[in-house]
Amino acid sequence: MSVAPESDLPVTLVELAASRLRDAILSGALAPGAKIVEEQLCADFGISRAPLREALRQLAQQGLVEHLPRRGSRVAEWSPEDIRQLFELRTVLERHAVETALPLSDPETALAPVHAALKAMEAASTDLARDDAHRAFHAAVVGLAANRQLDITLEPILLKLQLPMAANLRGEARHHHREDGVARHRAILTALENNDTAAAVEATSGHGHLTYLPL
Repeated sequence: MSVAPESDLPVTLVELAASRLRDAILSGALAPGAKIVEEQLCADFGISRAPLREALRQLAQQGLVEHLPRRGSRVAEWSPEDIRQLFELRTVLERHAVETALPLSDPETALAPVHAALKAMEAASTDLARDDAHRAFHAAVVGLAANRQLDITLEPILLKLQLPMAANLRGEARHHHREDGVARHRAILTALENNDTAAAVEATSGHGHLTYLPL
């Protein structure tokens, strides 16, 4: 497997472009399938094409952008079946991790990353920060199994799920209090703290991740 060379471009410009683009995509300002107009973004961000294209390359690696031959780039668009399958894969990995990890001999220590992610969800002042914390929560749950290959398998799935996960959280916030989403994840944590495998599996399998997606 080849490793892409590191960019020699100014990191701040690339990071600026990547951060603003990612925010626009996950917030829904740039809709799935929307064409990315480089000239307009260069003008909006006040940067040249080189850092913008490096940012687009990074976002493509994260599953947020697609490069189309001879047609430029667009925001990634997943079919309903793709989304269902990705969530199913996440659920399978989480279930395996929970069944492997529980009972925890030292729940307080083992669950520290899960606690931290939940606190970050509670404290998030922006949708982007909440989305990052949400993804970190699910990564921390799988991390309980202490299985490096499991973590490696989960990472690209979570990256591809950034868009539908963000859309579902926005939909939930429109229909209910945003605390409801935190409460659902707190139920997962409570089950893990109690070393209740059945409750933890049930909580991770049916915690509303598809409720507000038009599938």
